[in-house]
Amino acid sequence: MRLVDMTSVLTGTKPDSTNLHVTEGTGWSSRTWVLLVVLAGALFLDGLDISMVGVALPSIGEDLHMSPSALQWIVSGYVLGYGGLLLLGGRSADLLGRRSVFLFAVGAFGIASVVSAFLSNDLALIALRFVKGVAAAFTVPAGLSIITTTFAEGPARNRALSIYTVCGASGFSMGLVFGGLLTELGWRMTFLLPGPAALLLLFAGLKVVPRAERQASSLKHFDLVGAFTSTASLLILVYAVVEAPARGWTSAATLGLLAAAIALAALFVAVELRHDHPLVRLGILRSARVVHANLAGAVMFGAYVSFQFVVTLYLQNALGWSPLAMALGFLPAGILVVASVVKMGSVLQRFDTRLVIAAGLTSFALGYALFLRVSPGMAYVNFLLPTMLLLGLGFALCFPSINSQATAGVADHEQGLASGLVNTSLQIGGAVMLAVISAVIGAGDGVAKPDALLPGMTTAIQVIVGLTVVGVISTLAVVGFRRPAPQLAPVAVSRELEDCVAC
Repeated sequence: MRLVDMTSVLTGTKPDSTNLHVTEGTGWSSRTWVLLVVLAGALFLDGLDISMVGVALPSIGEDLHMSPSALQWIVSGYVLGYGGLLLLGGRSADLLGRRSVFLFAVGAFGIASVVSAFLSNDLALIALRFVKGVAAAFTVPAGLSIITTTFAEGPARNRALSIYTVCGASGFSMGLVFGGLLTELGWRMTFLLPGPAALLLLFAGLKVVPRAERQASSLKHFDLVGAFTSTASLLILVYAVVEAPARGWTSAATLGLLAAAIALAALFVAVELRHDHPLVRLGILRSARVVHANLAGAVMFGAYVSFQFVVTLYLQNALGWSPLAMALGFLPAGILVVASVVKMGSVLQRFDTRLVIAAGLTSFALGYALFLRVSPGMAYVNFLLPTMLLLGLGFALCFPSINSQATAGVADHEQGLASGLVNTSLQIGGAVMLAVISAVIGAGDGVAKPDALLPGMTTAIQVIVGLTVVGVISTLAVVGFRRPAPQLAPVAVSRELEDCVAC
């Protein structure tokens, strides 16, 4: 069964094999710049959307009467859609055509944004967040592969990738400020803004995104069962953990859900071992360095997403900060990350990535621990600014080193798999850890008051600190008994920079 080219459906034209190939030596044409704006613009919107919605969470919760455990699904719905289907998105871009997948996913992102701005049902809102995460799971690998196949390896590609990743980081940083401003007008504006912009990128992309020959493909080339079992397992796991405080950790419902999640995970492994075209060739996990990078990424991103969720609710609900004040309070970390991007290549050339990861996780742990001193009367420069600066340093050290280590020593034909796997680990870590922390908060007693922390907040941050410390210790243990790592070439900062930068 052949799969149709979605581009021909969108444009009404037949696909051709014409392509744009950019080399260094002459100036880039206007068409090349427009192409790069479209690709980087999609990544910019992804980061902008994530940070804007994060700032708006307390307002959403108040307007729709959503508890913290329900609010976390607005974040988890997105990251589960993204993390669960990222590898399928990359596979689809190769088989269906990068142009087709990219344009279709950008259009879906834009339409979902517009529709979600007019919803008042929390379940429908969460469902569309999942749809947007799925759209990102197809947009990001398609956009990256368009860059790597359009711009020749060397200075031209490095220049394009630098612009691409910086746009992602800038999107998240700008989203904090935009989110604060727009939430003052109404949280629905934070959902609406990315929609028209995405649709404009779609129409521009129809003109400039190059066509290329695609592989002959059929359904047997797609590991749909693997994609379903992995995503369903994560969804059930997160749901079980979030609902456990209300149902009871030893209740039949909780134990049944956990058993179902484990069974689906086991089925996923069995499918991957037998499928001719698996989403994940499990043999890649024989590399201790790859496994360590993925686990470190999951810990780093999971702890951070959870911390941001807790602190956003505390600053706005308990201390009465405005969304804009909170966004500006978080901004120094983002500025520090963006400023450090140009220096990280030389850092990775000089130091073992495991040492850099350990230093970054240590900075995170110290930042989280310092926040435990918080009290309502403390000035910003005493209680929040030190934490933001330490988190910014942690991001600057961890993101590029984790991505370097996750792909170093991997064969060229599996570089895409290794990159997709580490990005998936980041998102899965974020979803699972956020579920745990929302359960801790949900189990707290009492009502938050201006003179007290949120119920369960102290315990939640202690759990975050503890998990990050475990990451530091395990990283140092790996450094202790492993051979020195080979020299790594500097790499572009991952797409995940936009997900976490600044906050």
